[in-house]
Amino acid sequence: MSLFKNKTLLITGGTGSFGNAVLEKFSGTDIGEIRIFSRDEKKQEDMRRRVTAGYPEFSERVKFYIGDVRDESSVEYAMRGVDFVFHAAALKQVPSCEFFPIEAVKTNVLGTENVLSAAVREQVKTVICLSTDKAAYPVNAMGTSKAMMEKVVIAKARNTDPDKTKICCTRYGNVLYSRGSVVPLWIDQIKSGKPVTVTSPDMTRFVMSLEEAVELVLFAFEKGESGDILVQKAPACTIATLSKAVREIFAPDAEERIIGIRHGEKMYETLLTNEESASAVDMGSFYRVPADKRTLNYEKYFSRGDTERNLSVEFNSNNTKLLSVEQVKEKLMSLPEIQHKLRNFSEG
Repeated sequence: MSLFKNKTLLITGGTGSFGNAVLEKFSGTDIGEIRIFSRDEKKQEDMRRRVTAGYPEFSERVKFYIGDVRDESSVEYAMRGVDFVFHAAALKQVPSCEFFPIEAVKTNVLGTENVLSAAVREQVKTVICLSTDKAAYPVNAMGTSKAMMEKVVIAKARNTDPDKTKICCTRYGNVLYSRGSVVPLWIDQIKSGKPVTVTSPDMTRFVMSLEEAVELVLFAFEKGESGDILVQKAPACTIATLSKAVREIFAPDAEERIIGIRHGEKMYETLLTNEESASAVDMGSFYRVPADKRTLNYEKYFSRGDTERNLSVEFNSNNTKLLSVEQVKEKLMSLPEIQHKLRNFSEG
């Protein structure tokens, strides 16, 4: 973490699950300052109290900025003197974005443009933008807005001097126990004596911990080149497997109820499309998708194509490693949130 010594890091959408994980990761380091930028003062106050109680000395280096990525002036103010940016602010809930797609565009697309433009003007050294597997072959408004966000990232990187500002993107799947995800919903249903609601047992989803999500961002920070999309080779499981793992941990006799696939959902998610696989670089535990550096030379778009093409297929939650119930339970039990919930169950 020596790269962050005495540096200033700005996290947009910093009060979310990712921001909390970053604070925990950096709490014992010599980073100079972390700025939490978000629009919800209540969440900022809650975070301030948690950091002060848990890391009293570190808390002095955590600063809070009220603002909205939709408002360029508030972004500009928070960006002054910043060395690095983790851009996590987004509308992430599929149903909300489906009913209010223009709101997803304002935050996920235009908000990203505001963040990147401010970062370039302030000569921020590195910006890492967080995307989602739903951006690959999108079928819903949230995924579509995130796909456009990635295009904004690549276009901005193409037209920015990488020696002044490096701009990269990470794309990852479901983060276990992140805010609004299915695992805390199921635990609440079990605690209330309600059936665990499962959309489709055969549906597959990538699974990773918040710590792994932070590691992906740090990998992009260190190894990515401007315009890259970095993808982790994450494992996956079926929804039936995930549901059984949660029930075996908290209440083996809990009822399960199949409710059917919801509007805007896919049976499996893709982290790397077939088209991206053609140029992807295998980096061991990660894939690197370099930016298309072509200019608006129309011959390259309409008259000449690539004579050679990597024949790799897409990387999705059906063709990656599928975890067993025991493996998913082991992954869940490694999460502090799950351990905390278990203690509450035993006490209550």
